[in-house]
Amino acid sequence: MTGSVVNLNKARKARDRATEKAQADANAVKHGRTKAERLLEAARAEKAKRALDQAKFEE
Repeated sequence: MTGSVVNLNKARKARDRATEKAQADANAVKHGRTKAERLLEAARAEKAKRALDQAKFEE
């Protein structure tokens, strides 16, 4: 047999890393938002805050 020696710990860790990366990518697609969506939400929140501040009644 002329195969190369494989470190089983390194092979296992590499396999686990690949699995975790795939899961992270799936979660990012499922739950993540694009930068444009985050910026749009922040702009809308700021506009709503300004409108609320303008409507305050002070005695």
